[in-house]
Amino acid sequence: MAGINKVILVGNLGKDPEVRTTETGIKVAHFTLATTEVYKDKNGERKEITEWHNIVCWRNLADISEKYLTKGKLIYVEGKLRTRSWEENGVKRYTTEVVADNFIMLGAKNDNVSHIETPASPQAATTSTVAPTASTASTTEDPVLPPFISEEDDLPF
Repeated sequence: MAGINKVILVGNLGKDPEVRTTETGIKVAHFTLATTEVYKDKNGERKEITEWHNIVCWRNLADISEKYLTKGKLIYVEGKLRTRSWEENGVKRYTTEVVADNFIMLGAKNDNVSHIETPASPQAATTSTVAPTASTASTTEDPVLPPFISEEDDLPF
């Protein structure tokens, strides 16, 4: 039986994406994503735990990250975990990253872009999907939730 390596995160960018081009001409973007869990301890005090995740986007998704993502932006990310290692001053170092397959920009309904997805394989289409967000007459800044989350759900975070 094959394994499953799937990560789904909803959080805020900790910094603007850092984009570089490899020696072979492929773009790669790196940024951090903060996910925060809020709960009440046994004394009823509100507590927050923030986890920081290293996100890596390749090719077209790196292009879109560079153009549209900024520090603080709320996004939904789907991807897979990858651990890589290198040697630094004779010491072997390791890092675990989320390699993004796609992401959805969340936040205010008047944002310009709402969904970004990369092709399932390198042989698939070479452009990513960028769908504009529908405009509404409302002036409120209600967040746009992914389809699997409703405002009535009792979420632990």
